[in-house]
Amino acid sequence: MQFLSDNAAAVHPALWEAMARADTPDAPYDGDALSQRLDTAFSDLFGRPCAVLWVATGTAANCLALATMVPPHGGVICHREAHIEVDECGAPGFYTHGAKLMLVEGEGAKLAPAAIAAQLAGIRGDVHQVQAHAVSVTQASEYGRAYSPDEMAALAALAETNGLRLHVDGARFANAVAHLGCTPWEACQGADALSFGCVKNGGMNAEAIVFFDSALADVARYRRKRAGHLQSKGRYMAAQLLAMLAGDLWLANARAANASARHIAAAAGGRLLHPVEANELFLRVTAAERGALRAQGFVFYDWGDDAARLVTAWNSDPAHVEALARAIAAL
Repeated sequence: MQFLSDNAAAVHPALWEAMARADTPDAPYDGDALSQRLDTAFSDLFGRPCAVLWVATGTAANCLALATMVPPHGGVICHREAHIEVDECGAPGFYTHGAKLMLVEGEGAKLAPAAIAAQLAGIRGDVHQVQAHAVSVTQASEYGRAYSPDEMAALAALAETNGLRLHVDGARFANAVAHLGCTPWEACQGADALSFGCVKNGGMNAEAIVFFDSALADVARYRRKRAGHLQSKGRYMAAQLLAMLAGDLWLANARAANASARHIAAAAGGRLLHPVEANELFLRVTAAERGALRAQGFVFYDWGDDAARLVTAWNSDPAHVEALARAIAAL
């Protein structure tokens, strides 16, 4: 019974069907008809002009976006537990040719304007110190916490006041929007670029970099090619992204995953380490309790010595979700 990661979930049938329909001759790279539709499709979704590039991984999406914003001698302010710091093997520095991640604290792995302001206040404006050029926030955060529209607006205002670019890591952006019940733009407002997650939400191997500043997209096209991410048959990636947007499948999948997480959370009670606002649960459980859950067939990650992370997906089996809820309640 799989609760290890939403990356472990199956590909949604609608995306397989879209890729099958794309399996006809067309222009290579991103010159095909499907890739050419991405800008319009995402512009309609966000209610403003967008320039969209597909890539194969969230790491590439995050780092190619940041590389357009930050010079090698610059810095990116992010949470100490952000994915770009903890789980991308130094890729931000690799793609930016040396830019520094400037780490700050925040409850629930979320950034607050005051913490960013304090970081900025400690930077002298001279050549001996790295100057911040961008802020990167994760929506939803590494602990499954969502930034409200008001919180995003405050972060965007602070970034603009200080001349900083704003990047949103949206690997689970759909889950955040589904939880918040707001428009997609309200959940990332003020962003210069958004890494729009697809793989964790029923995709196979396609993520979108959504640029709200087309000048950054012009730079990213060259960087994508140089980084080896300009796939020759890009129409299959575009097909996945377009299928995800069609009929708001991206939101339907996220709502299903979130609902499963809430069902388990209701049984977990005081064991929850963080409020459940997306499709991740962090539970206080001993090693013996984790062993008991695994003995019943549940698969998940340990989270330190006394906790576990469990992740639901768009297709989590309701019977498995109910079984896990009962097992946790019985611990």
